[in-house]
Amino acid sequence: NRPLLIARVMQILRGWVANKDAEALFFEAQARHAPYGWVLPIERVADNPQLTARNWWVPLQIDGHECNAPGVPYRFSATPAQPRTAEHIGAEALLADLRWQQRTQRPLSPGPRVRAAQASYPTPPSATPQSASPQGARPLDGLRVLDFTHVLAGPFATRVLGDMGADVVKVNSHERALVANNPESPYYVMWNRNKRALALDMKNDEARALCRQLCAHADIVIDNFAVGVLDRWGVGYEHVHATNPGVIYAQMSGMGEGGPWSGFVTYAPTIHALTGLTHLTSVPGREDIGIGYSYNDHQAGLHGAVALLAALEARRRTGRGQRVDLSQFEVGVNFLGPSLLDWFANGRAARPVGNRLPYDNAAPHGVYPCLPHDDTQRTGLAAESWVAIACLTDPQWRSLRAVLGDPEWAHAPTFASADGRVAAAALLDQHLADWTRTQRADAVMARCQAASVPAGAVQDGIDLAERDPQLRHTGFLQRIDEVDPIIGQTFADRLPLHFEKTPCNTYRRVRRVGEDNVAVLNDWLGMPEALVKRGENDGVLR
Repeated sequence: NRPLLIARVMQILRGWVANKDAEALFFEAQARHAPYGWVLPIERVADNPQLTARNWWVPLQIDGHECNAPGVPYRFSATPAQPRTAEHIGAEALLADLRWQQRTQRPLSPGPRVRAAQASYPTPPSATPQSASPQGARPLDGLRVLDFTHVLAGPFATRVLGDMGADVVKVNSHERALVANNPESPYYVMWNRNKRALALDMKNDEARALCRQLCAHADIVIDNFAVGVLDRWGVGYEHVHATNPGVIYAQMSGMGEGGPWSGFVTYAPTIHALTGLTHLTSVPGREDIGIGYSYNDHQAGLHGAVALLAALEARRRTGRGQRVDLSQFEVGVNFLGPSLLDWFANGRAARPVGNRLPYDNAAPHGVYPCLPHDDTQRTGLAAESWVAIACLTDPQWRSLRAVLGDPEWAHAPTFASADGRVAAAALLDQHLADWTRTQRADAVMARCQAASVPAGAVQDGIDLAERDPQLRHTGFLQRIDEVDPIIGQTFADRLPLHFEKTPCNTYRRVRRVGEDNVAVLNDWLGMPEALVKRGENDGVLR
């Protein structure tokens, strides 16, 4: 029984760590390449040696005083970000600085192609540039991406590119196709649609030589391994750039390259701990709760996609490729901008506030219990049901009073202003919960929204997939036409970007390891099928 096993393991771990020093345990674990995270408060994040070593903080002038502000979580080797001081933030200054109309515009097209090293491989045809794409093609048609990513953050970034038409070639091997790298894993199915699958055993010298040729024909090479893995395979940035100067080479490591923590092993939950996200998204008195699912992985994936598109835009204007160094740790720290600014500018250390707002006076602002809904089809029980209600203005509060039936308690003088409601938040929440307990969550949401009061029923995954009317209306979840030969019918969540002239409505199933060996190697390198089959039999393409 998996839940019982997990509960038992957690019980053992809690007992083991209870008498250990968190800092010492964290560094000891990382020295053993174990992905432990140390739950840090905001002031320890602000003093982090990794951020200091990477010169990450950006100095700001505020009212004549200088303080630090969060930097950007990715670095471009050829077109580095330019920190903006206060006088550069205005819209007119920003537009003047960009000077878009004065720049020479080039079509987005694949980078320079080079002849394959082995004479037996003919030069492949160039991919179709976007400027020559037919009406209705997807925005990134013709773009070639060699994808070494795994688990979530990297595969999410390349999934976005694949959804928009890029030829994303997922590099895997039968030996590495375990857990989240297994095409039958829900993780793999979720994040690796719209990609072709190439098998390469990178322990094999011939496979590494073949990989170098693929890199020479790629527009983008991307990985999210620990720093240095691709260098050891002979396909690091310097090697690839030498034969393919137009390549965009993205590395999405946990800590970024350089700095005392660059070799640390991370996953999203450990990043949450180190960045302060766990601490600040807990509730008062419980610093071990924090944000649950792999939030930072999703954010790093989106940041990665944006960084790659920015690098493509730079190549369109300059004709040059470059290296992109993305630190997933810095992605997480970047999300704490207001709290970090408050610490640097005012010396105030933010602390967990649960559902309260840390910097704004707003009440009610919480999640309230409702009538349980029938969950017997799933669990045989009645399920908890909750609704979130947030009144950010006095007019919203007055509208909520009307929704409540204008009860006498709501007219108490203490509730007349935002300051008063915040000061009496516990009493206000009690009154509100007494009402919501008699209501269905979806009905509360509908009545509040009709009165222009922000409210939303708390939904789980099945609610989203089967009951949410907005997602059903937009067709956000849909079947993938081609049924997976092993796991059966799979589904796709639509790319939440809608392009009028180049729609992105193609969703192809996840491919088996090496399923596209013949097609990819012929398309990219002109390799004949017989030679591919020989490589498969020899274990090179496995």
